[in-house]
Amino acid sequence: MEIIHGIYSLKPEHKGCVLTIGNFDGVHHGHRMLLDHLFAKSKELGVPSMLLTFEPQPREYFAGEKVPARLTRFREKITLLCRTELDRVLCVPFNEGIRNTTAEWVIEELLTRRLGIRYIVVGDDFRFGKDQQGDYDLLKAAGDRHGFGVSHMGTLTFEHERVSSSRIREVLAEGDFALAEKLLGHPYFIMGRVVYGRQLGSQLGVPTANIRLQRYRAALEGVYAVQVEGLDRVYDGVANIGVRPTVDGREPLLEVHLFDFSGDIYGSLLSVRFVAKIRDEQKFDGLEALKAQIHRDMEDARRILGAAATESDGG
Repeated sequence: MEIIHGIYSLKPEHKGCVLTIGNFDGVHHGHRMLLDHLFAKSKELGVPSMLLTFEPQPREYFAGEKVPARLTRFREKITLLCRTELDRVLCVPFNEGIRNTTAEWVIEELLTRRLGIRYIVVGDDFRFGKDQQGDYDLLKAAGDRHGFGVSHMGTLTFEHERVSSSRIREVLAEGDFALAEKLLGHPYFIMGRVVYGRQLGSQLGVPTANIRLQRYRAALEGVYAVQVEGLDRVYDGVANIGVRPTVDGREPLLEVHLFDFSGDIYGSLLSVRFVAKIRDEQKFDGLEALKAQIHRDMEDARRILGAAATESDGG
């Protein structure tokens, strides 16, 4: 899959495609349904499939820290899209210039002249251009004028509820990772490179791999039983997501302690899969109380993961 960074990185060979536009936060089952339609049109018309997305997401640009939690940052989204048949991703930086781009410019300049789209499929609530001037009807009229097809996908439901990023955020906040996986179509994970921290974990005898969340808000907060990929094998572990109030932390961080592992993994790219929530983050009366709780969390995580492994083995 090819990743194109910015409109001005488009080349003549990128002209001629079927296109969809959106955040695709989580790349969940609803997104997959739309993508499957896109891939079918790609095969039918014999042109590549392309997804146009923005970084930051438009609502993050406008709302900042007040924005709803994000399920997937760009790297995670690309990881999930690479598992599909998608040919290209066009990532456009969302800034003041893009904010003020008219719907007419999007249609005439981007979709028609630069991308030469043959077909576009969007979600049922799709809007585009300055002040959200553009909608499905405007796209349909443009398609009739320029000769490209236009369609929109209805809402996918699961157990009588809409499959959406908002719904998945609610499910994750409730700690229901089994339902989240059903809605997403894959286990929920956070990935990132291990960075240097304050070494407090090592001082407490529980060394942790620290991963910056790199999003305005994470969808999770608290202590979790996890499984970690990216090393020589999959490791069980316990993770904390939060600001670490006992040690006066400020920046939200993902800290992971790997069971039965020792070694230098700074700079390693890890994928942390969340299995179950153990408790909320809380402030303790000093490091000794925190250390005692961490060991209880480790015991809980081992028990949860051991039970999950037994269940998956059928017995």
